[in-house]
Amino acid sequence: MTDLATGPVFIDAYWADPYGTLSRLREIAPVREVDLPDGGSTWLITRYADVRAAFVDPRLAKDFRSTMPPEQRPAEPLIPGPAGHMLLLNDPPVHTRLRKLVVSTFTVRRIAALRPAIEQIAATLLDRAAEVGEVDLVNDYAVPLPMQVICELLGVPLDDRDAFALWSRTMIDDTSQPEKHQAQASLTAYLSELVAAKRDAPDEALLSALTRASEDGDALSHDEIVAMGMILLIAGHETTSNLIVNSVHAILRDDALRERVLAADSLTPVVEEFLRWTSPVANAPLRFATEDIAMDGVTIPRGALVTLSVAAANRDPARFDAPELHDDGRDLTGHVAFGHGIHFCLGASLARLEGEIALTALFHRFPHLAPAVPLDEIVYRHSMLIHALAALPVRLSP
Repeated sequence: MTDLATGPVFIDAYWADPYGTLSRLREIAPVREVDLPDGGSTWLITRYADVRAAFVDPRLAKDFRSTMPPEQRPAEPLIPGPAGHMLLLNDPPVHTRLRKLVVSTFTVRRIAALRPAIEQIAATLLDRAAEVGEVDLVNDYAVPLPMQVICELLGVPLDDRDAFALWSRTMIDDTSQPEKHQAQASLTAYLSELVAAKRDAPDEALLSALTRASEDGDALSHDEIVAMGMILLIAGHETTSNLIVNSVHAILRDDALRERVLAADSLTPVVEEFLRWTSPVANAPLRFATEDIAMDGVTIPRGALVTLSVAAANRDPARFDAPELHDDGRDLTGHVAFGHGIHFCLGASLARLEGEIALTALFHRFPHLAPAVPLDEIVYRHSMLIHALAALPVRLSP
């Protein structure tokens, strides 16, 4: 499954269970250059202490232009058009300004107030699923639940959520570059038209609020608003949907874990452990070394791509005892499922709440939920960013 001379070999077995490979890399080569499926390479960091430190290392930039001498830096970002203005592709002070404009939407208090609405969405989706009896948990529950929530927060029509899900999956998975460019162009064009429409007919949702902020002098451009909508739409459902599906998949494979879930007064600590253990985000988005960086006996050269392995860090035995076991009683302080530092996930509280509500509603109503196909036949998506199932057919047994 792995050639440790070159790094992970990206075959189906790796996508399904990357932890053995990452464990061996963490032990013998915790910082090393690995080949990527597209033919490029990146420096992969796998130890918890190194990953957590790297998240806040100013020498690891999100904007590739920071690797160049000032006089050689291009004016345009690495990704052309509005996508280049996304939060995760920018450093301070640009990142600071952009994040400040949306952070108030994702406070713990505001997110907690969404509980009744999210519970209603979950109940409605399960009502529809119960009428069928056998569904794909990914497309019929785990994706539409957070997608509906983020669409309502942004002010995006729900009728278009299937298109959003397809564009998002194409951009995140290891698809061809032409496919990625087409998906990005489609999402950009859609959101650009929607933002323009919000200027003419504003509502109380976030995109309209960002439009008003730009008109009030906060210097938020049209492209920046489109980029904000893009990253919030994608990140607003990918992490949560993968958390839900990975958790259910694990529960279906482990009767003892199912019993603990069914007996728990609250699934909040269970969900927190699933975040660490199932790694809905496998690797943080790429960073760029702005100078030579010495780490663990090797040197990451200036200009190199750098990947922080969240999956490896969260299963590092130097930080978590018996990390391969799901133990919701452990000390989870400092896990990096949502990153760390200035790029810590804006929607962390929302993802936690959605995951807890989704799993509670599902297993309260269908405690005997069963797989509709052999679990060994489940197919995983191929993505360097996330750890996710392509589908999870289940029978809804009450």
